[in-house]
Amino acid sequence: MHAYDWHELAGQKIVVKTLPTGTKFTTLDGVERVLSEEDLMICDAEKPVGIAGVFGGQDSGIKETTTRVFLEVAYFAADWVRKTSMRHGLKTDASFRFERGTDPNFKLYTLKRAALLIQEIAGGKITSEVVDTHPAQFKPAQVEMRYRNIDRLIGQKVPHEQIHQILTDLDIKVWNGTDEGFTASIPAYRVDVTREADVIEEILRIYGLNNIALSDNLQTDYLAKFPVPSKDRENVPFKISQLLTGAGFQEIFTNSLTKPAYAESIKDSLPGENVEILNKLSEDLGVMRQSMLFSGLEALAHNVNRRQRDLKFFEFGKTYHKVEGEYTETRHLALYITGNVVSESWQQKSRPVSFHDLVSAVTRIFKKMGIKGVSVQEVEAGNVWAYGLQYLVGKQVLATIGLVRSDLAKRAELKQAVFFADLNWNALVDRYTTEVTFQEIPKFPEVRRDLSLVIDKNVSFKQIQEVARKYEKNLLQSLNVFDIYEGPNLGEGKKSYSVSFTLLDSTQTLTDTQIDKTMNKLMLGFEKELEAVIRK
Repeated sequence: MHAYDWHELAGQKIVVKTLPTGTKFTTLDGVERVLSEEDLMICDAEKPVGIAGVFGGQDSGIKETTTRVFLEVAYFAADWVRKTSMRHGLKTDASFRFERGTDPNFKLYTLKRAALLIQEIAGGKITSEVVDTHPAQFKPAQVEMRYRNIDRLIGQKVPHEQIHQILTDLDIKVWNGTDEGFTASIPAYRVDVTREADVIEEILRIYGLNNIALSDNLQTDYLAKFPVPSKDRENVPFKISQLLTGAGFQEIFTNSLTKPAYAESIKDSLPGENVEILNKLSEDLGVMRQSMLFSGLEALAHNVNRRQRDLKFFEFGKTYHKVEGEYTETRHLALYITGNVVSESWQQKSRPVSFHDLVSAVTRIFKKMGIKGVSVQEVEAGNVWAYGLQYLVGKQVLATIGLVRSDLAKRAELKQAVFFADLNWNALVDRYTTEVTFQEIPKFPEVRRDLSLVIDKNVSFKQIQEVARKYEKNLLQSLNVFDIYEGPNLGEGKKSYSVSFTLLDSTQTLTDTQIDKTMNKLMLGFEKELEAVIRK
């Protein structure tokens, strides 16, 4: 409903129509607005006096001097009102109601009730008859219902008598009933109920979702081009979340909108261009992120600035890229650790987090997801990393982890070291398996032998592993570095690795001859391939 100053209406009449694009109109808030030819307007005999269903005009509004009031009640199409409201950026009580639908048959009662209240409370006098430009009543919508569809969508049979009673209580008339179904007559004010599914939703709403029994084999109808992924596959993030929270990590959710300057600082490591926001709120939120790094660094900085310095975060998120004009999204799992492993206490000394703490977390994720055949290679220091590793299966990169460059951390106002792991979640889920292989516990004992290798500083443990596997493929079960030493007595550019080797033959007990032969082969390989000096 809208009230006008009768004296301000030219010709003392109301006409609803559209006006040419570019027509100017000043609304009640004093703002001059430029109209579109698709804006429905309420006009008098000469000029517009209100935007239909949205906002009244300044000149025709009620004032302190108003002595004669013109009342108008209308039913406007929800889509027209919404488009006009969005076009002019106007959100009013009127537009809120009209956009959601109003009762088209309630206009006359409303008009009379308002006039009586003015007469009763404000001392007004009714001086005219009611003029109705659409005297016909809107007929109730008729929806054909089938019991089989009701049972199918709800998931169980509901007694027919209870269905009829629920609808009757909701002012929905049930008639023309048969054994297969009935016709539901929907009152005009229920603008949200137009289809069979809407009526079924009303039945279920009153019947109660808590009264629907869950079957052992859950099923659903869906409209999709491809089959819905298996429930177990979709449950993988929850399993990994449980694993990480059990290891002391906390889950975070960060904004996908970020600063363009972040991507510029690591542009050589990114797969494409920024995805820019057309209606950006600010420059700091001007693009979609191409890396999970900086949103995580901002979360770390927010906590560190509030004296929470020992942090272990993880996040499931997406990055967004524009590659050769095409837009792509990639799912990630990101891990961030900084500060100390544990807080100081009398029970144990604290120590800073290290690269190997992050390696341990990533390795546990691979193990939980059943991913095998993973190889490791070093990451070149540069755009993102001070140092790090890549985990691959074949040529596909599953994860990249390492120490974040200090200058990048400082961009987020972080002064302490940050270790970051970026896992390709799409690739991990593709390789996820719940299959487990069992084998009998060996009946024969394993044997451990240790060697101390003096090698060049640039020789990695990975190279030692590769040489060992090359020279002994059958009996060697595992090898491990248990001590590292560097000192002037070894010579410049040298280091010493103490390595343990575990040997096992699943068919017999190893003899000293077999063990010595195996160790001699390994020592020969280290001397030949790595120029190692064996300290016996």
